[in-house]
Amino acid sequence: KTPKAKAEKPKAAPKKAAAPKAEAKEAPAKKAASADYDKHLPYFENITSKYDDKADEAVVMTITKYLGASLNDKDSKYVACGDETERNTVRDSLLKKKFGLKDDQAELDALVMSVCETMSKDRFKNRVTFYYLLAKSEKMLGKF
Repeated sequence: KTPKAKAEKPKAAPKKAAAPKAEAKEAPAKKAASADYDKHLPYFENITSKYDDKADEAVVMTITKYLGASLNDKDSKYVACGDETERNTVRDSLLKKKFGLKDDQAELDALVMSVCETMSKDRFKNRVTFYYLLAKSEKMLGKF
């Protein structure tokens, strides 16, 4: 018997260079950026219509970014002036940590209460507006 010759497989044709992948579309990114930009507008309109017609839009946008996801939660979106723990949270997290104020706690509590009085006509005291007014009263808008 004669050995069977192995059938040679035909060599595959060299692969063509893959076409360059299409670059990611920028439209969704722009849309997301636009949504982030627009997020501060209701807060800005609230501040300018009720409290400070010369409010700085960039500062309001920065406060909105600072508060971030907390603005999506109904409870944390507003400041409850009638709740002492809420006022203490504003005092400790904003006035002490963010602004670095070392005043007596009674003085800091008085600052928070003065903004509560300023916003007393609003049933729901918007946190962005509250922080803006508190920062403005202490000349700390630049800290945002």
